[in-house]
Amino acid sequence: MGEIMRKVAAGSGPADVDRSPDRLYWREAVARYERPSVRHSLLDLATSIVPYLVLTVAMYASLQVSVWITLALSLPAAGFLLRTFIVFHDCAHGSFLPNRRANLWVGRFAGLLVFQPFANWRHNHAVHHGSSGDLDRRGTGDIATLTVDEYLARPWKSRLGYRLFRSPVVMFGIGPVWSLMIGPRLWSSRMRPRQRRSVIATNIVLAIVIGAIVSVVGLRGWLLVQMPTAILAGTLGVFMFYVQHQFEDAYWETSDRWSYADAALQGSSYLKLPKLLQFFTGNIGLHHVHHLSAKIPNYNLQRAHDESPIFHSVPVLGVKDGLRAISLKVIDRQSGRLLTWREVKALG
Repeated sequence: MGEIMRKVAAGSGPADVDRSPDRLYWREAVARYERPSVRHSLLDLATSIVPYLVLTVAMYASLQVSVWITLALSLPAAGFLLRTFIVFHDCAHGSFLPNRRANLWVGRFAGLLVFQPFANWRHNHAVHHGSSGDLDRRGTGDIATLTVDEYLARPWKSRLGYRLFRSPVVMFGIGPVWSLMIGPRLWSSRMRPRQRRSVIATNIVLAIVIGAIVSVVGLRGWLLVQMPTAILAGTLGVFMFYVQHQFEDAYWETSDRWSYADAALQGSSYLKLPKLLQFFTGNIGLHHVHHLSAKIPNYNLQRAHDESPIFHSVPVLGVKDGLRAISLKVIDRQSGRLLTWREVKALG
């Protein structure tokens, strides 16, 4: 990260990739990785949605034998559910399959499996990509993050609420249940009509499907199969999303100084994971590549990183670094760093 900042200060490297010649450079650098492959997409489906559905059926069948077998099967099922979410995510970007309509219908089906309304999630996530790291456009599709001044200016009840929200128990305990099961069920008048229709239609289909399953296996059976799997997958998913933009030197700038390419290359981490975890998370740990070009399908992210020098000076985190990042809570605009509560107390 220090090398990146030295390049920024010197007026070279990622800081000025938005200037016309440099922007052409990074567009050309990633363009050849943006072409979806039907063969790779089918392989992705065969190693995500298909095994998840097979394991889910096996879990319902195992209820007649042993609940412990059902719970044991929730571990691999959670991995494949998380991988299914990556398929859903790529379809939302239109990057999974070459055909727009195919992306739409695969995305809608995968969305039902991960309890997400496709069009609404697609809109919010697009806003996230267009505003990540922008201090003046926080709040849609991202994790709420205050600056030090904003936090200290709040009344004590509001500060307490923020501290509770940023606590690991809420973020990684309640958070997955909210973001998967509850939050996506809600709509408001502020949404665009397409977003509202997406939420309502998804809710209706889920109610029919879940109702049919419950009528066969009972509510207890549905909860034993779906909830452990969803919570495990959701917890890892929330952790991944958290550390991809919430590390110590993550990029934060006001709108007048914000740069799309800087936000991608300095504000999105390269989270290096063990190969098995990288498989189940669909390469999304290469988040810097994804944020520079969301049109690169998950199965091309590693190759794009390895073969493109523009990605070789980005922030790299290991699993331990990611776990340490959980203690970071507030943006210090003076230093450009995320601070821990202890550091905030020292300032305040």
